[in-house]
Amino acid sequence: MLSVQNVDLSYGAAQALRLVSLGAAVGRVTCLLGRNGVGKTSLLRAICGLQPIAAGSIVLDGHDVSRLPPYERARRGVALVPQGREIFPLLTVKENLETGFAPLGRDQKKIPDEVFELFPVLASMLRRRGGDLSGGQQQQLAIGRALTMRPKLLVLDEPTEGIQPSVIKDIGRAITFLRQRRDMAILLVEQYLDFAHELADDFAVMDRGEIVMKGTREAFDIDTVRRHMTV
Repeated sequence: MLSVQNVDLSYGAAQALRLVSLGAAVGRVTCLLGRNGVGKTSLLRAICGLQPIAAGSIVLDGHDVSRLPPYERARRGVALVPQGREIFPLLTVKENLETGFAPLGRDQKKIPDEVFELFPVLASMLRRRGGDLSGGQQQQLAIGRALTMRPKLLVLDEPTEGIQPSVIKDIGRAITFLRQRRDMAILLVEQYLDFAHELADDFAVMDRGEIVMKGTREAFDIDTVRRHMTV
């Protein structure tokens, strides 16, 4: 579904990504790991079209989207759950979910039942403002908003950050369910190693703007990955 090849990205004179290559396949969870400031979020911004790349290519479902704006990538099935959630605090839960309608055709503008099956708390809070929800509930809302877009590629940027353990388990179960449906690729950025180890089918570790380690689940030795992340 996703193929990133030899991508460079800079902010002015500072190079954030160097020859980064990464893939994400349908029915699999690809975990991107690394310390703060090594380029993980920059890579996600490049994939979603929020930051232009200087070199390389980003291919989605066989089509080169490297130069397409973010809204065109959303129309092609890219949905981002950003770090910090970025829900609309003054909109209701229902209105926040409905913002996911933006890239959809008229006949698709309905909140999928699976959003409430995965996160039942949202169904009971549809009239509440997003800003009144707890951090964990806002994270579930952000994921629900992305699922409303019917994504082909679901990108999650540190969904466990600052979240209580019970909600982390709910998010893990949701990701497992979505993987088993086998109709989307999932790219998960994480620093919580146990969570990533449990979910990853494929993984990559970044350091200083480069991929320094990658492999399948069988090669994911949590102690080796931890050493890469603490150097």
